[in-house]
Amino acid sequence: MGWMNNPGRVAGVWYLLIILIGPLRLVYIPRKLFVDGDAMATVQNIAAHEWLFRVGMMSELVGALMLVFLTLAFYRLFAGVDRGLAVQVVIFGGIMPGLLYFVNVATDAGALMVVRGADFLSMTDRPQRDALVMFLLRLHDHQFDATLMLAGMWLFPLGLLVYKSRFLPRLLGLWLIVAGCAWLILCVTAYLFPQYQGRGFAILQPVFFGEIALTLWLLIKGARPPGVPVEMATN
Repeated sequence: MGWMNNPGRVAGVWYLLIILIGPLRLVYIPRKLFVDGDAMATVQNIAAHEWLFRVGMMSELVGALMLVFLTLAFYRLFAGVDRGLAVQVVIFGGIMPGLLYFVNVATDAGALMVVRGADFLSMTDRPQRDALVMFLLRLHDHQFDATLMLAGMWLFPLGLLVYKSRFLPRLLGLWLIVAGCAWLILCVTAYLFPQYQGRGFAILQPVFFGEIALTLWLLIKGARPPGVPVEMATN
């Protein structure tokens, strides 16, 4: 399609898909299935809604792949601006977090294995198995907290590329850099001051809308990198 010949819109589509699919495992499933402080109720919910839990695992796998495609789309868009920064976007924003998300899925698979009652766990009693499930789910959360460092690191080069590009608003670039700082703050808070992480997210949440603003701009306006003919970028 001519509309998709615009490399900015390609990146926007990938970004939108990630924004839509991400909350399933990170927000919806924990609220639907997990009961804070009650391992038995959590295990029962996962057993009763196993298909939903599996869909959440698959959404994280798909999201990891989409991250790689998104950053490759950004590389195509910004390589002419600064190839070194564009490579950093691919590494910090696509490859490294993508690998961690695959590890997260393996952690969830382990939790589901315990919920289903694997044969090698027959010598353990029910409370021990429930506690193991909660441990694996908490491990998933801590692994996600670790990815917040990468969420911050990839927005720095991306923000600089947007700022330097001259074919995207500089304000968006500055907004992304500030959002990168906010993600780094949340990562540090998660490990040094975990009791304040929720409050910190609530305070910093408006900053994260910069990524949504960039997504909408790319989808609606598109972007034409240097060297791409106008007719190809706007068909």
